[in-house]
Amino acid sequence: MEVLELTTFLLLLASVFSLINLRILKLPTTIGLMMLAIVLSVSVLAGGLVSPEFLATATSLTKKFDFSVLLVDVMLPFLLFAGAISVNVHELLKDRLTILLLASFGVLFSTFAVGTGLHWLVQQSFLGLSNLNLTYVDCLLFGALIAPTDPIAVLAMVKKMNLSSITETRIAGESLFNDGIGVVVFLTLLSIKMSGGDQVTAASVASLFATEVFGGVALGAVMGYLGLQLLKYIENEHTELEVLVTLSMVLLLPIISHKFHFSAVLGVVVMGLFLNQNIDTDKEEDGIQKAMGDYVYKFWHLVDETLNAILFILIGLEIIPVFAEFQANYLIIMAIVVALVVLSRWIGVTIPIGLLSLKKTFEPRTALIITWGGLRGGLSIALALNLPDSLGDGKALILFLTYAVVLFTILVQGLTLKKIVK
Repeated sequence: MEVLELTTFLLLLASVFSLINLRILKLPTTIGLMMLAIVLSVSVLAGGLVSPEFLATATSLTKKFDFSVLLVDVMLPFLLFAGAISVNVHELLKDRLTILLLASFGVLFSTFAVGTGLHWLVQQSFLGLSNLNLTYVDCLLFGALIAPTDPIAVLAMVKKMNLSSITETRIAGESLFNDGIGVVVFLTLLSIKMSGGDQVTAASVASLFATEVFGGVALGAVMGYLGLQLLKYIENEHTELEVLVTLSMVLLLPIISHKFHFSAVLGVVVMGLFLNQNIDTDKEEDGIQKAMGDYVYKFWHLVDETLNAILFILIGLEIIPVFAEFQANYLIIMAIVVALVVLSRWIGVTIPIGLLSLKKTFEPRTALIITWGGLRGGLSIALALNLPDSLGDGKALILFLTYAVVLFTILVQGLTLKKIVK
């Protein structure tokens, strides 16, 4: 299947699934599409029992494209930029310390808590997984890829929760930034894994981490500032030109980031926040205008919705080969790991909120809402698929656990989040 045919197939499926969800299921888009994607996967597996050739054809379809590259290099920058320009940037800047502390501490704590817990579990004889030979670094890689939440899924849910503006901004901002930090932690650990650990020093790890984080933020700030000046020059009457400018910048930033080993994820978020600003203008009634015309925001909302729909179709297709390698003893470790991920997320946000509440005001049970709203999605799956094949059966286990956590957070937490908030 060629690229054009594959794109047509994915768009058609996304349209049909969105229509079914809108008219029949009537669930939040993220949850509805995920459920339909699972039905698609199960149907393909069932068809494979009747006709092995059918399953082989469906599995080969997922190998026609590199999902991890497609998501991290193409889809994620677009989705994060669309999310960044939809956040209340003024509220975010007022509460930047809270958001950065929640994102950084939460990801780091969850990475080491989940990684350490998984390493202990695979060594237990009753699970029969000791033959996988997963090292501590391998388990930390799983902790890093499962720590960041999915800003696309989170933003879609939060907008319908009728939360206060400050709480909504905290949840959205934390989700946007913990993606970037999670990717940086994952890539740092992956470099340790690939180098064998012999040539790795604390200084080299710190240097790599700092280059990714500070380089990505600096590049995003520079491109965001230049882009903002260009948008001021264009003026909002020429919205089609503003669309072209924002599109080209979102495509250009990851290319530059990869050249210098900066974090493209953090760069795109920072650039989006720069462009999502108000410009002081004539002393009119409101005294301000948006940096981009309303048409530009509508365009990026359309891109967000379209790519979001395609993303969950791709997740459903990628599940097929993982389910085919399912083992019964995975169920026990799956339940333990899901509980561990949720618990570590809760501790990772409760500690910063407890410290910050000495000087800042938080709504009651903010930690619980942020914890239960921590939906995982395509980024975690893309990073899991990016693990080296040298892990062998260990990679299959990590992939299965990643899908289990993603499905639990989206279907269980996503469906009950509104009740939790109430």
